Amino acid sequence: MLFKQSLFQSVLDRLDTEEQASEKEETAHRIRGLNVSFAATVLGGETPEAHRPDDAYRDNLGDPIIPPPPEPELEPKEPEPPVMPEHLARVAREEVAAELAITSDTTLHTLHEKRRSFAKANHPDSVAAPFREQATTRMTLANQLIDEAIRRLSR
Repeated sequence: MLFKQSLFQSVLDRLDTEEQASEKEETAHRIRGLNVSFAATVLGGETPEAHRPDDAYRDNLGDPIIPPPPEPELEPKEPEPPVMPEHLARVAREEVAAELAITSDTTLHTLHEKRRSFAKANHPDSVAAPFREQATTRMTLANQLIDEAIRRLSR
């Protein structure tokens, strides 16, 4: 401690006296605590072209962004009709039975797995609207075949 002051307090006092001396030497308007160049450009102190507070930052913005001309509107095309998957064309009982491949050795667990996988690929809610009738027919036949196989296992 110097003369019953802390080191921090003595530094503050020295800075204060230096600032007071520099204020006497300056002729331009100065805001205490702000850099002179900042105050001059933002507040319009020394530069007459600065009219708005954001003028000091316009140099950093670069060239103005010019939007590209709008593209001409194309005539909306009619959506192409959906193509029916090949498996939906097979709606005969024998074709669905061949697809399921149920044998006398098929277990109950395997039959449930076949029902789930068949429904995943053929459920009417998962196909386009024009093909829902074929999908419904296939699901009905598959469920009938699997239910018959389950009844035969129960005997």
